[in-house]
Amino acid sequence: MALRLLTALALFIDAGVHLFLAPGYQNTQPGTVSQGTLFLLEAAAALVAGVYVLVRGSRAAYGVALVVALSAFAAVVLYRYVDIPAIGPIPAMYDPVWFFSKSLSAVAEGAGALLALAGLVRGRRRRTSDAGAGVRSRRFRR
Repeated sequence: MALRLLTALALFIDAGVHLFLAPGYQNTQPGTVSQGTLFLLEAAAALVAGVYVLVRGSRAAYGVALVVALSAFAAVVLYRYVDIPAIGPIPAMYDPVWFFSKSLSAVAEGAGALLALAGLVRGRRRRTSDAGAGVRSRRFRR
């Protein structure tokens, strides 16, 4: 249960930071999606993934959490160090500085990805050990 709570907390922090920052990034070039809109979409994905992990705690929930957290972490680090031009409707989001909110979200996303990965690995081990226990118990029933 602690792993579920910590994973969800990391995703909720990520969502909160993106919701907090989104209004400041709403200006957009014609024909592109604003960075603020992308922040709102990330916040929604992180909230859904966090609730899913809390409610279910399944391997699928941890898989969703891993995808959401890892993609957000990769994006913040990539756009911090690489000046990527606009790609179709996605704007150029190069931001070469670390500030508190950005750092907080990066730490939460990285931690969330690691915690979700731990949940996936733990789920696989539990499933393997449960399957082995089932085989042993059938043997002893004879």
